[in-house]
This record gives sequence, C-alpha cells and structure tokens, in this order.
Amino acid sequence: MGKIILTGDRPTGKLHLGHYVGSLRRRVQLQNEGNYDRMFVFMADVQALTDNADNPEKIRQNIVEVALDYLSAGLDPEKCVLFIQSQIPELAELTTYLMNLITVSRVQRNPTVKTEIKMRNFEANIPLGFFCYPVSQAADITLFKATTVPAGEDQEPMLEVTRELVRRFNQTYAEVLVEPNIMLPENATARRLPGTDGKEKMSKSLGNCIYLSDSAEDVWQKVRSMYTDPTHVNLNDPGHVEGNAVFTYLDAFSTDEDFAEFWPEYQNLDELKAHYTRGGLGDMKCKKFLNQVINKMLEPIRQRRAEYEKDIPEIFNILRKGTEQARAVAAQTMDEVRAAMRINYFDDEELIRQQAEKFAKS
Repeated sequence: MGKIILTGDRPTGKLHLGHYVGSLRRRVQLQNEGNYDRMFVFMADVQALTDNADNPEKIRQNIVEVALDYLSAGLDPEKCVLFIQSQIPELAELTTYLMNLITVSRVQRNPTVKTEIKMRNFEANIPLGFFCYPVSQAADITLFKATTVPAGEDQEPMLEVTRELVRRFNQTYAEVLVEPNIMLPENATARRLPGTDGKEKMSKSLGNCIYLSDSAEDVWQKVRSMYTDPTHVNLNDPGHVEGNAVFTYLDAFSTDEDFAEFWPEYQNLDELKAHYTRGGLGDMKCKKFLNQVINKMLEPIRQRRAEYEKDIPEIFNILRKGTEQARAVAAQTMDEVRAAMRINYFDDEELIRQQAEKFAKS
C-alpha cells in the first residue's frame, strides 16, 4: 500500500493566512518533496452545503476562488489531484454505509462538532447533514485510502472518528479501509492562527482574516488595526507578547532573513520580543515590520494568481481532469467495499449459483 495524502477546504470564500499556515503551505512542500505516492486535494462543497443549503450560489462562486488560491499558492495539477467533492458520487455512497457503524451519541461527543454547532447557532435546530459531516469527512479520507491528512490540531477529533470507523468497518466486513494519521503544521504557533482581532480563530464569518489574494494595501489596513497588548499604552510601558496577535503572526511567518532585510537592528524575533517586553518599543513599528513580512510572502502568490485569472476556462479544465482521476480511484475502492459487505450482487457468481440451486430444488 502506498503513502497517500488527502486534504481539502470548504469553498465558502477565499482562503486566508490561517488556511495557508495551517495546511496549504505544508501541502505545497509535501507535493514538491515527492515522498508520497499520491496527493489528493479537494474542494469540500458537499460539506459546505451542510450549513449553506439555502445559498448554493455562494459555494458555486467560490469554487473558482479556492482553485485560484490553490494554484497561486503553488499546488501543481501535474503533481497532485485537484477535484470537487460533489462530483464524486461514490463519496455519498460510502458515507451512507459508514453511518451505520457509528452512534448519534458518539458524534455528539465530538468537541469539534460541539464548537461548530455553537458557532453557527445550531443548538436548537441542527441540520442533519451538518450533524453527520464527521462521517462524510471520514468517507472523503477512506475512499482514497489516505495514510496522511495535513490539518490543524482542531481536526484531530475528526481524524479519531475516521480511525474508529475504519476499525469498525474492517472488523465487521474485511480489511479494506486504511487508518489515517494527522500531520500537524511544523510551526506550533501556526496550528491555530488567531484572527487579526485577537480572537481565537481566523474565520471568514468573523471578518478577521487576511486573505491570500489581498492587495498590499488591504494587508496594511488589516495589520495596522491588529490587536496587540491593551496594557501597552505608552512607549516605555513593558509589553506582553502572549495573546498579542502581531507577535503570534511574527512567530508564524517571520524569519531571520526578514530581519536582515527589513529590520537589521534585530537579528531575530527573540531579540525583538525582549525589547518589546522590557519597554521602549512601539506597536506601530512592530506592525510595519509584520506588514513587510506578510507582503513579501504574498507577492509571488498574487503574481501567479493574476496569471491564472487570465484563463478561467482552463481552471475548470484542470478541475475536470482532476475529478476524473479521483473518481477512477473512488470507483476501485467502492468495488472493494461492496465486495467486503457482500452487496456486489451482480458480480457475485457464487451467490447466483447458490440461489439458482436453491430454487431448482424447490
């Protein structure tokens, strides 16, 4: 069995820096290192519809936005398979079978589901499709026999549900599905990047995001208004870096080379933090440096995106080809799943023979 990566995003809007440091940057690295046999990256439009069922146009419009973000960030359709979830009907079939192997109470205990339900105000009326999305996610992973899922730490409870379902399926039927492992971002700070307002998570719905497609001017406007340390009122006041969004972002993005290029007064981030915490350093200087760091990183992405935007029909062509490749793999896995469950009636010659003999004797 080969080493296979599967990962994706809900196409509910453009991708932001949280997506980038949480998994997208790592995906590009893994793709280019070539240590995996196959890599699948998909747009989870079915899952996006679980809480956007009354607004499918939102998902429809953002398919291209996310595809552009993928390609401009460096994902290469020659090295990875880019596809759209809803165009793989085998995913819905496998989801249905896996639902029989998990209880409602087990899904309810999932902390990620609890958080998502609260965030969307679904406590009183939870759409069934949304409630069951951990099972849908398990089908996404297992249909392609993924061994590795690059994701943020908030997805670990989802991966545990997937592993439980794999074990249950294999014990009940046959050894067909594969247990996946999560691959967390190498930079611990990047595992849960806060919003620009200092809130726990960067989120499109909270409006606290810096997008990969933001212009240099947009980035500066957002960085300039970033949450810092409310106790750091005067220049000489000691500052705090814990919970300070500017320093969290510097942890995630800045390098020693950035200091050499933009702020040679300091050799590295540790020196900057030391100065800030003892006092005598203003927030605006730190924000200006962060702005330079982020824009330096985003500029090549912006340039690639501008080129891809010139030929949108080709973007759809890339997605069509990737979806065809993904569906071929999905069909093979489902053949194995149906055989293991013994519901491949028309291919089961022994079943046909036995039934023929049974009724011939009656």
